[in-house]
Parts: sequence; structure tokens; C-alpha cells
Amino acid sequence: MDLTGAEWRKSSLSSTNGGNCVEVASNLPGIVAVRDSKDPAGPALLFSPSGWGAFLEAIKKDGREI
Repeated sequence: MDLTGAEWRKSSLSSTNGGNCVEVASNLPGIVAVRDSKDPAGPALLFSPSGWGAFLEAIKKDGREI
């Protein structure tokens, strides 16, 4: 999938000191893309909007935040 039009935003819980950083792009039709901000040219995980919602709910149930 071509992600050149993706508008990436960093998780509000990501640190600014080079730690674990996650970026999400939700402006693509039918896709939510997730990548490691330290490797922007690397691979991205692709979710359907409902799959992304289920992923977030599972994390919240586990007591984690992204």
C-alpha cells in the first residue's frame, strides 16, 4: 500500500527523548496505519478502522495506553 499521502501524528504518550514512539495515520480511506517514528521508512501495520478500534479497546482493557 502506498502511504505517501499519510498524515502521521505521534502518540500523545510518546516521549520526546528518543524513547518508544508510535505514529498513527488515520486520513487514508478505510485504513489506519501505525509505524515506529524512529524508522519512518520502515514497515507499517495496517488496520481496518474497526480493527484499530478493537485493538485500542483491548489495550485499554489490559490497562495500557498508547
